[in-house]
Amino acid sequence: MKIIYKVLSLLFSVLGGLLAGVLFKQAWKLAAGEDDAPDADDPDRSWREVLIAAAIQGAIFALVKAATQRAGAQAVRRTTGRWPADED
Repeated sequence: MKIIYKVLSLLFSVLGGLLAGVLFKQAWKLAAGEDDAPDADDPDRSWREVLIAAAIQGAIFALVKAATQRAGAQAVRRTTGRWPADED
């Protein structure tokens, strides 16, 4: 069961990363009114713009990661009656 959980966790992590990327792009569009967030090496962008974009992106990715991991663990508990970390 532990191997199945790890494989599914990896799959959901990849899907979560894709979802987080889409959410960040939409959030940046709303926050800055621009289609693309600034790259750290873009000489035409200020430190402030780059760091704000990075902070928003990091928060969204962390939120999606935590949500997908938690949902996966709860699904395992509903299915098996045990929390995945207890499977060691």
